[in-house]
Amino acid sequence: MTLTDSEMEYIRKMLKRDPNELEEGMLDVMFSEHCSYKSSRPILDLFPTEGKNIIMGPGDDAGIVAITNKLALAVGIESHNHPSAIEPYGGAGTGIGGILRDIISMGAMPIALLDSLRFGPVEDQKSRYLFEHVVKGISDYGNRVGVPTVGGEVEFDESFRTNPLVNVMCAGLVEKDKIVKGIAPNVGDVFLLMGGLTGRDGIHGVTFASEELTSDSEIEDRPAVQIGDPFTKKKVLEASLEILEKIDVAGVKDLGGGGLTCCISELVEKCDNGALIDLNSILLREKGMTPYEIMLSESQERMVFVINPKYVNEAFAICDKYELPRAIIGTVTDTKLMVVEDTYNKDENGNNDIIASMPAVLLADPPSLNREIKAPENKKESIKVENPPIEESILKILSSPNIATKKWVYKQYDHEVQIRTVVKPGDDAAVLKVDDENAVVLSCDCNSIHTKLSPYNGGAGSVAEAIRNVVSMGAEPYAVVDCLNFGNPGNPGILWQFKQCIQGMSDLAEKFETPVISGNVSFYNETEGIKINPSPTVGVVGVANLNNVRTMDFKNEGDKIVIIGSTYDEIDGSEYHRTLHDLEQGEAPKIRIDEEISSSKAILKLLNNDHGEFNSENNKITAIHDCSAGGIAISLAEMSISSNIGAEIDLTNIPISENVAAENNDKDCINDNDLLFSESHGRYIITVKPEQLDKLLNDINVPCACIGEVKGNVLKLTGKETDIKIKVSDLKNAYTGVIEEFMA
Repeated sequence: MTLTDSEMEYIRKMLKRDPNELEEGMLDVMFSEHCSYKSSRPILDLFPTEGKNIIMGPGDDAGIVAITNKLALAVGIESHNHPSAIEPYGGAGTGIGGILRDIISMGAMPIALLDSLRFGPVEDQKSRYLFEHVVKGISDYGNRVGVPTVGGEVEFDESFRTNPLVNVMCAGLVEKDKIVKGIAPNVGDVFLLMGGLTGRDGIHGVTFASEELTSDSEIEDRPAVQIGDPFTKKKVLEASLEILEKIDVAGVKDLGGGGLTCCISELVEKCDNGALIDLNSILLREKGMTPYEIMLSESQERMVFVINPKYVNEAFAICDKYELPRAIIGTVTDTKLMVVEDTYNKDENGNNDIIASMPAVLLADPPSLNREIKAPENKKESIKVENPPIEESILKILSSPNIATKKWVYKQYDHEVQIRTVVKPGDDAAVLKVDDENAVVLSCDCNSIHTKLSPYNGGAGSVAEAIRNVVSMGAEPYAVVDCLNFGNPGNPGILWQFKQCIQGMSDLAEKFETPVISGNVSFYNETEGIKINPSPTVGVVGVANLNNVRTMDFKNEGDKIVIIGSTYDEIDGSEYHRTLHDLEQGEAPKIRIDEEISSSKAILKLLNNDHGEFNSENNKITAIHDCSAGGIAISLAEMSISSNIGAEIDLTNIPISENVAAENNDKDCINDNDLLFSESHGRYIITVKPEQLDKLLNDINVPCACIGEVKGNVLKLTGKETDIKIKVSDLKNAYTGVIEEFMA
């Protein structure tokens, strides 16, 4: 049990008695950090959650955003960190299963998966084992269910050696008038449990996720990991959508963390109702299961539908068609109580034995904690570094596992099933067609080093990067989802990190008018005092006219290369520092919200004035790529690599901040090395047809400049102290095969 003394005191006050063993177990899972958000709820209130395109914000299994006059997109994101640390294949697979059920629960058909993964150094054997089996778990599950995995990211860093992160994002299409919620509004309706059988796997999964890992976790906590079954999930998906199509369903919710206890109590509490559950009607996978095990089991592939009793036979027929176990396990009541009865046993009056009875609100809405928040002391001094030759640095960064192509990962995923994928993995974001004119664009990003060094700027910067990736594909950003991975919230310094990060994310999301519509908090990501770098994984949903979609690859020799946005002298926290000098030090690049918004709006305005077509020769804007990890140098290299075409770049034309120049009384105050590898926000690199250059530069009202031309088979960089040429073939050799070599 993880209930604290103060929580037990609160429970006794609410019940006016001591809870019995079953009740205490049910309360234990619902008071866990994973289910209750008791440490994070007061801080999460900082997020903007409403906007012009938002149909449903946080509070249900997924958020929903309008994307066309008829269609909406349900979007959610979840973590499966601790399970993946001790059983990577099953932990990752059941993470996919859980987020798929969340989308189905909104009445939506899942159309896309993205994953954000973090592991220890790829040189480490255990980290490679976790990496290999997490990717295989995601691949096998997603491929077998028939939902494409279309994007994501991978980071390798020492801080994740003992505590990997597995964050999974899912999006699904639903017609606006067919959205369902996780509610039980009508007294007398019944609970239909369908899908997988209830077994002993996953018991105390949420309490396991709400504790730090230890060196013994791999053995002691293995029973807390659920067992996934993608073939059953495929049937559950199809049966669920058919039930929703043919039956007037009052509410639906999946069984994830907390099992039946969480699912039923949350369904009824939202409507100020109660529930009467017949324990003996629940279909079991194993004999001899106790009430405690049944109510706390987190067995996968299970859904609960709230329906009128008159629809039971029709619902059963649909389940039977898909050969899925099904049962009516209880009734919606007006008692406001969550009651579990054992119909096989009677009390002294001959009535069914009541084995648990508690206010639903006690389970579904535990009190928040007012934990201490305190900024940690930072006494570390910065180390001055000597810069190697720029050519050497570019090639080394390209061959870093954090920058090198992730083709080894995404080639294992079926990213074209459902035939919606317009842009394949490897570009800035995923693009999926929804009708003849429109596409949804999805990104998933995080910068853990920036967040470690400067939580406010790291959090805001993660949102900004995800937005830039969506804008780079030609889409207007609509909404944000997040998965917030931090250490122990009982540490005042960790909670300070968390609050600063949320404030930064909130400030940028509010100013950008991209509300946060769904998310997840994963605390306790540390092992025996070793903390992860704080990692706010941010997903962004954008909507694009298909004619506005662009990709990063250079298209034509002779196209002019334009950079939009100012570069600051911000080399701290960069991939350059990590790869070349093994350093994570200093202050992360600052987020300048107005500049970030102006740059993105400029890109969207250019595209709306272009009237081109996807990959058409008539486009004035021919390529777009944002600047993020690795800075301008790596962005240009990636554009060359993806097209097999070189470029000639004049570094002296790159706009630098007027403030920096004024402070240093020198327009050229940033040396070429820092200019190329700075990770300042708010920057894009685009290519434009030569005859359109002057008009384009006049139309952009943010700092911008033509810095070169698409040309030849080398990347040529010329500056006040630089004159280098790197063959595109050498860039490609550095960039490809890196992960494959480690995983051979």
